[in-house]
Amino acid sequence: MTRRETILKLIVEHFIKTAQPVGSQTLLDEYDLQCSSATIRNEMNALEKEGFLEKTHTSSGRVPSSEGYRYYVDHLRESRVDDRVKYALASVLEKRTQSVEEVIEKSCQILSSMTNLASVVLGPKVNEEKLVSVQVIPLSPTTATAVFVTDKGYVENKTFVLEQGATGEDIQKTVAVLNDRLKGTPIVDLVSKMEAMRPAVTDYVVGQDVVYQALMEAFLRFAGERLNLYGKDKLFEQPEFAEDAKKLRKVLGLLDNPKALREALTKTGESSSPVELHFGEGDDLAIVSAKVNVPGQTTTSISLVGPTRMDYDAAVTMLRYVAEQLDQYFEQLEGGKDTWKNPEPKKQQTKKKPN
Repeated sequence: MTRRETILKLIVEHFIKTAQPVGSQTLLDEYDLQCSSATIRNEMNALEKEGFLEKTHTSSGRVPSSEGYRYYVDHLRESRVDDRVKYALASVLEKRTQSVEEVIEKSCQILSSMTNLASVVLGPKVNEEKLVSVQVIPLSPTTATAVFVTDKGYVENKTFVLEQGATGEDIQKTVAVLNDRLKGTPIVDLVSKMEAMRPAVTDYVVGQDVVYQALMEAFLRFAGERLNLYGKDKLFEQPEFAEDAKKLRKVLGLLDNPKALREALTKTGESSSPVELHFGEGDDLAIVSAKVNVPGQTTTSISLVGPTRMDYDAAVTMLRYVAEQLDQYFEQLEGGKDTWKNPEPKKQQTKKKPN
């Protein structure tokens, strides 16, 4: 590692830790650099000219730029997986009776807990799949759950209260009509087709309008953006957002808008890199994403969302580790490998480099 790279690495890590601009004297006082303050200033000036650092308006210190963060992620981080992540993930993957959704949900919760960032699972678009079946399962004399499954393995459910006097036979008649007319329907067409067949459902099965309404609500959600968000409250703890209400509102607005969030997450899925980094919302937000090969699904990714000052060493390393372990776990379930490994992630190369 060159002296200039060392200085860039220290600035990124110090800024991540303190959220304060870094000056040459800080580097000299805090770290055992074998050079003068003037030399450090010269190197920082060069890093700024090369686009890896930016000067703030409030002090003479520097902060990393988007390009500086990218270079740090690709070349300078140490890539050590926290043992706590290994143990927590192992405890999830050793249980073989879980659904795919449960495994991914618990993995995302681990990522959010260990990184203090929000995590998001982005599934396939609805225009890529069709409805396979509808089931309604009675839970009690007064409640039931409707379950929908697609040809890509996606599952959605809706619990609702039954009308007084509804019987299991009535429910099964409703399900039979739905399966007969909706099986094989593209997910994007479910709502319109459901509206068109409403008279047939409510007339054929007297008193089942409540079932229809519950199914319609579930279909509306079912046909929406395929993403699940975990640990959003973790962002409240980040200084950038806790101390700046405007930034926090902007970020929460993105996270609460499924369409906009999908667009932001999709920007990190345009290359074949194992882990990708994207900046958004005026460079106030960083998104780190990794693809996961989920059985039956064509495109699934897990992302960590947080401030641009996030701990990239921890975030990228943990995310890559979790994605690799999930790939091996799902491959094993499909009859592939007998065990999963703990591979060391390889650093990605970029063209631009500090001179």
